[in-house]
Amino acid sequence: MSTRSHSAVMLRRNFKHVARNPTSVFNAVLMPIVMMVMFVYMLGDAFSVGVDYVDYATPGLMLMAVCYGLGAVATAVNSDLTKGIINRFKVMDVSRGAVLTGHVVASVLTNLIAIAALVAVAFLLGFSPSAGLFDWLGVVGLVVLLGLAAGWFTVALGLAAKSPETAGLASVPLVMLPFFSSAIVPAEKMGPGLREFAEYQPFTPVIETLRGLLAGAPSAGDAIAAVAWCVGIALVGYLWARAKFSKRA
Repeated sequence: MSTRSHSAVMLRRNFKHVARNPTSVFNAVLMPIVMMVMFVYMLGDAFSVGVDYVDYATPGLMLMAVCYGLGAVATAVNSDLTKGIINRFKVMDVSRGAVLTGHVVASVLTNLIAIAALVAVAFLLGFSPSAGLFDWLGVVGLVVLLGLAAGWFTVALGLAAKSPETAGLASVPLVMLPFFSSAIVPAEKMGPGLREFAEYQPFTPVIETLRGLLAGAPSAGDAIAAVAWCVGIALVGYLWARAKFSKRA
C-alpha cells in the first residue's frame, strides 16, 4: 500500500475511535455549543462590544472549538506509543508519516464537524454574518490551517509526554489560551499586562481574521499575522513530532 492509502486507513481508524468515545465527542463537539449558550444566551447582555454579542463571540468560539478536542488527540497519540500499537504498525510496514498524519487529519475533520454544529447554533441565537462566498471560503481555509497547526503541535505534545494522563494535561494550556485573547471581550477592555498579552499572542490575529471575514471586511494585517502564526506553529509541531516519533517509536 502507498503512504496515501496508509494515511486513509489511519484516518478511518482514528476517526472511529473519536466517534466511539463519549468523552471525546462531548469535549470536541458538544462543549463548544455549551460555551456558546453560556456566553451568548446567558451572559451576552453583560458584555458591551459595539455589535450584537453573538456576532462578536462566534469567531472566538469557533477557535475554542478547535482547541477543546486537543486533549483527546494528545492522549490517543501517547496511548498508541506507550501501549506498543505504533510498534505493531511498524512490523506491518505501515508508513511512519501515515500514523501521525492520521491523527492530525482526524482532528481537523472533528474540528470542522464541531464548528459546523456551533455555527448552526449561533444562527439559532441570532448570528447574522455579512460574509460573502469568498469570505466563507476564507473562514473554512483558515479553520483548516489552524486545525493542522494545532493538530501537529498536539501530536508532538502527545509524543513528548510520558503517559496518556500527562499527555492530556499537556494540552490544557492550548485549551485555556483562547480565554486570554479577544475571543470573549476585546483586548483593549482588559487590564494592563493581560491586554498586551492578549494583543500579541497567536490566537488573537486568528480570531480577528475570522471576525473580519464573517463581517465581510477582513483586515490584511490580521490575516497575514494569522497565517504566519499558523504556518509557524504547524512547522514547529511537524518537525518536533517527527523528531520525537523517530526517537521513541
